[in-house]
Amino acid sequence: MAGGEGSRLRPLTCGLPKPMMPVANRPMMEHILELLKKHGVQEIGVTLQYLPEAIQGYFGNGSDFGVHMRYYVEEVPLGTAGSVKNAQNFLDETFVVISGDALTDLDLSQAMEFHRQKGALATLVLTPVDIPLEYGVVITDKEGRIAQFLEKPGWGEVFSDTVNTGIYILEPEVLNYFAPGQKFDFSKNLFPLLLKEKQPLFGVALSGYWCDIGNLQQYVQAHQDCLTGKVAVTIPGTEVVPGIWVGDNSVIHPDASMKGPALIGDNCRVGSGALIDAYSVIGNGCLIQEHASIKRSVLWDNVFLGGRAAIRGTVLGSQVKVKANAAIYEGSVVGSDSIIKERAILKPDVKLWPGKVVELGALVESSLVWGTNKAKNLFGIEGISGLTNIEITPEFASRVGSAYGTNLAIGTKIGLSSDRFPASRMIKEALACGLQSAGIEVVDFGAAFTPMHRFAVRASHCQGGIHIRISSQRADKINLVFTNEKGGNISRSQERKIENTMAREDVRRLESPDILPVRRVTDTPEQYLTHLCQGINSKLLREAGHRLALVYDRQNLDPFMTTALDSLGIAAEHLEAGQSTTEPKDWQWYKQIINKLSANVQQSGKAAGAIIDPNGDRLILVDSQGNEVSEEILTALISLIILKEQAGPVIVPVTAPRAIDELADKYRGMVIRTKTSQQDFIDKIMNHQLQNNQEVSHHFMNFDALLTLFKVLEFCTREGISLEQLVAEIPSFYLQQKEVAVPWEAKGRVIRRLIEEPSGELELLDGVKVFHPEGWALVLPDPEEPVCRIFTEGISMEAAEELTNFYSDKIRKISEM
Repeated sequence: MAGGEGSRLRPLTCGLPKPMMPVANRPMMEHILELLKKHGVQEIGVTLQYLPEAIQGYFGNGSDFGVHMRYYVEEVPLGTAGSVKNAQNFLDETFVVISGDALTDLDLSQAMEFHRQKGALATLVLTPVDIPLEYGVVITDKEGRIAQFLEKPGWGEVFSDTVNTGIYILEPEVLNYFAPGQKFDFSKNLFPLLLKEKQPLFGVALSGYWCDIGNLQQYVQAHQDCLTGKVAVTIPGTEVVPGIWVGDNSVIHPDASMKGPALIGDNCRVGSGALIDAYSVIGNGCLIQEHASIKRSVLWDNVFLGGRAAIRGTVLGSQVKVKANAAIYEGSVVGSDSIIKERAILKPDVKLWPGKVVELGALVESSLVWGTNKAKNLFGIEGISGLTNIEITPEFASRVGSAYGTNLAIGTKIGLSSDRFPASRMIKEALACGLQSAGIEVVDFGAAFTPMHRFAVRASHCQGGIHIRISSQRADKINLVFTNEKGGNISRSQERKIENTMAREDVRRLESPDILPVRRVTDTPEQYLTHLCQGINSKLLREAGHRLALVYDRQNLDPFMTTALDSLGIAAEHLEAGQSTTEPKDWQWYKQIINKLSANVQQSGKAAGAIIDPNGDRLILVDSQGNEVSEEILTALISLIILKEQAGPVIVPVTAPRAIDELADKYRGMVIRTKTSQQDFIDKIMNHQLQNNQEVSHHFMNFDALLTLFKVLEFCTREGISLEQLVAEIPSFYLQQKEVAVPWEAKGRVIRRLIEEPSGELELLDGVKVFHPEGWALVLPDPEEPVCRIFTEGISMEAAEELTNFYSDKIRKISEM
């Protein structure tokens, strides 16, 4: 299969199909042909789509490479299986499917022998990887029969570190399971179908090297792996000294310095005093002038490097000219036919598209927000987060808006809002510009907090939204929360689309007449308050005349809080925190005020106290006796109210205590558990309520601090009980939580071993949850940090601690293997 566009490898693939990208001075696909020929496969059909002429022109009929080749060109994308279906007449016996844009030395003969021995209809070649998030995870039984597939899992779904390499041994009959011209994929469609029909579907795990070279970091690493012998490929040229290969007709000045491992192609010239350091690959026909230096870089064919130019950890496409005293730094990529003039500097991670010119002495800043050591996702637990005006800058925000808008239809309606801090407002305006540039209709809700934004997106019938706020994790960071049309968080697949578009910097631009104006909505707070009060007996609260003690960010929430409290007849004393709150504060800072709040409530005889975070998401309650209602008890409290009011099933994360199940049994209700991610939690609530035409806000208490506060007050008033009496109805429970440091490369192994060697009954909704007679333990890999989180519940605190210690020790032992 050689139809890959290689969009994540742009700008290198702008005018070149991914299989033709050179690795160790040979196209990736040439290494694959060599591997096939080594294992006796000489009749080769090639499926093509993107720039097919480049591949056909290079390989011809295959005779120069000792094989016979035929080509099958897709007019429209048909998926991996659909493209192979085009070659069905050619495939009249057992055949191998392999990608032309990967790098591997796996033993195909061993795979074919396994296939024959098992009498398989299809055999998938598998291999273990350290971090399996971007691959299709495959689980097999002891005989090699496939039991389960999981495409691109989150850390909570990583149940094995054995992944699908995209190499398959197949019988011709598999192509009869779908029609010609039908879009059909091997991993998403065909193999699950064979599994469902209980056909002989096997997986064989092979040791060796395999890399699908999905991004620029992997592309550079693949060259280093070739030079160090980690992958068995033929390196062109003569090994003049151990670890240094030089091609035909290349001339290296005696005063030049070379350190292996390194590769220089054919017909190159290296001048006096030039330095070619370890892990560098120089293509054919390159000219390296005096005192130029190259370190850990990859140069394609016919590159010119002027005197004293410096290249550090970069990739230069074909025909690039880097003139004297110019410098290009780590992680940068320069597209083919570009010119870097004298004394110009490309800072780390710059990507230059083909045919561009950087003027004399120009400084080109980084176009990516992350460093060069390890690629990371743009999105995290809280959407996109970064240091205010350092990582999350107006320029960055505008690019994010353009990338988001590019993945939406022209004219799509997207709602924007921000908190009241100036930095957030600045970023909101920049996002609006980026969205407009991509043809999006921007609806500006003005100043809001997160639950208000979620409501406004639904109420205004937007197709999505972005809320900009100071991060609850760190007050020096800004957080961009992306929402879908229902007000929930966007899916991981949508996040990936934005990330890929940002990485490619390939955005849609409209002409001036097509840019839509921003539509500003000024009554969002009033609409939200009306919506909030629909599920609350406002008259009952006004008659009760409750007195509360509150701590919240007055700059951000006061304009709305005052109206809400007045409309419900609640007299609230705002407690100052002892220092100015005009500057943003994070949630940890607010939690330190709990003792002061408790003392005030207890001494003044107020009904309750509350701390509300600036985003309106989180809430800490204090009862009239000054007792804090913990986060876990608050979850149970919300569930109790929903159950007592018969408002439908209780939806809680998998970490919620079993006390909620006891309450559900008592009140004849149902508990639905979700993954711990806010994405899944909110999505389950939204989908259930909308499918059943129920009022969404009633179940949104887990994500709306004001709704929770007012609903708890109203419920207690109606029932004629105090907050502490309501809490007393919740059965006792004992929870523990702990973090265990686990290297990224060991996370998959930890989860796999926990599943393979269970200590009790397993549940795999999110991470690995193991049930014991004395309680349960949940091991959840963190998506952003090299840790696994352990959640336990026991019949006593001692039992919970024992489970925590047992699993923390077990995880450490597995990760140290």
